[in-house]
Amino acid sequence: MEVASLTTLIISLITFINILLALGFLFIERREAGYTWAWLMVLFFIPILGFILYIFFGRNLKKKNFYKLFVEEQEYVQAETDRQLASLTEEAANLPSWMQKYTELIAMNIRSSHGLLSSDNELQIFSDGHDKFAALFADIRAARTEINIQYYIIQRDQLGRRLRDELTAKAREGVKVRLLYDEVGSKRISPAFFRELRQAGGEVEVFFPSLLRPLNFRINNRNHRKLCIIDGRIAYIGGFNVGDEYLGLNAKFGYWRDTHLRISGNAVNQIQGRFILDWHQAGKHERGDYGEFSFYTEQHTGTSPVQIITSGPNSATEHLKNMYIKLILSAKERVYIQTPYFIPDTSFMDACKIALLSGVDLRIMIPDKPDHPFVYWATWAYAGDLLDYGAKILLYENGFLHAKTIVVDGEAASVGTMNIDSRSFRLNFEVNAIVYDLKITAQLEDLFLKDSLLSSELTLERYRERSLLIKLKEGISRLLSPIL
Repeated sequence: MEVASLTTLIISLITFINILLALGFLFIERREAGYTWAWLMVLFFIPILGFILYIFFGRNLKKKNFYKLFVEEQEYVQAETDRQLASLTEEAANLPSWMQKYTELIAMNIRSSHGLLSSDNELQIFSDGHDKFAALFADIRAARTEINIQYYIIQRDQLGRRLRDELTAKAREGVKVRLLYDEVGSKRISPAFFRELRQAGGEVEVFFPSLLRPLNFRINNRNHRKLCIIDGRIAYIGGFNVGDEYLGLNAKFGYWRDTHLRISGNAVNQIQGRFILDWHQAGKHERGDYGEFSFYTEQHTGTSPVQIITSGPNSATEHLKNMYIKLILSAKERVYIQTPYFIPDTSFMDACKIALLSGVDLRIMIPDKPDHPFVYWATWAYAGDLLDYGAKILLYENGFLHAKTIVVDGEAASVGTMNIDSRSFRLNFEVNAIVYDLKITAQLEDLFLKDSLLSSELTLERYRERSLLIKLKEGISRLLSPIL
């Protein structure tokens, strides 16, 4: 057989196999249309290799029984959900007038994510890494019975070693220490890094570990949550991971602007419950051993109503995205959003457009510097679309903006781990706290306005004057945005 004929045969065979793979993906995987078309482009334009990429980055997570609960546990959760929904219906008229407009949102969160409302919480906001970790380490040193800690990223650097050493010291004192980290996010960490912690009695688990590093067939579904629960009485939730860059010590990023909450009150029980589910999923632990974990059983003196909302690829619906959309559509005056990435889907974009057309002052703050080029230019493309509707787009220039917050009408706010992109909406495991408190939301609004003074505005005129190269980058990035 001539070389030309053999080459033609090979190309035809590869094309045929690729078509079969693409058709299999199209009909077997039930996905959102934009996500499907993005992967079909990859499969067609990068034959064979595209399918290998799909195996690692595109497959659906098996949802059935992902978090295995006993029948008794399922019945308890459902009973608590029903009880609070009935209570909310009965007591809605007794809520402050400004809070009554959020009863539908509260009910939606209870139904979809079992995000029970607790009203006795005390909150502290951290926007600086030094302050956040100083408080966290002080609480760790004061722990008496238990420390449960979970991060997407733990770096093998000064801050990472300090966290490990603080936990090791408490384990030696007899405090129960459980540490959970994500293997892909913490890719520079090896089990040897925590050897002394384990020897001291601490337990360490890895979320979705690979059988053979660096090959991980579940690389696309990562645990992006950042939680710490101490003695069942104090919890931390927000955007900070563990690494020197989060202290502003990385020259590439400069100052790191993030937002984190310290919570005391009965919302801590909701965060503890979320940690337990992740802990049991990651390790070979007996389910139902909740008695080994500390829970808050008292009435706290705090007055902030809080719901803890979670979402992930195991969820039937995109709880956190829906919560954001409901918040945006409830706005009467203003919506302030901070996010490192703004790559929304159609439903989220429509919610923003409806709010803007209704006269709502919608402001979105994004970083002025990229950490992922494709993500950065896709963010510009979507943000640019909203300029035509009157949105105010702010580019944070004082380092890198990593905060994931939304504040609506100075009344309700959310702080957590969810970015505004498809990965956070449906691929990663995420968690946010939503707060209904005029004092806390005023503080978050004040942070936003202070950050605005350190930002430049992406005006419609400035956006229209961007170069052809930037337009090309935006176009390519936008096509790939469903799978970024």
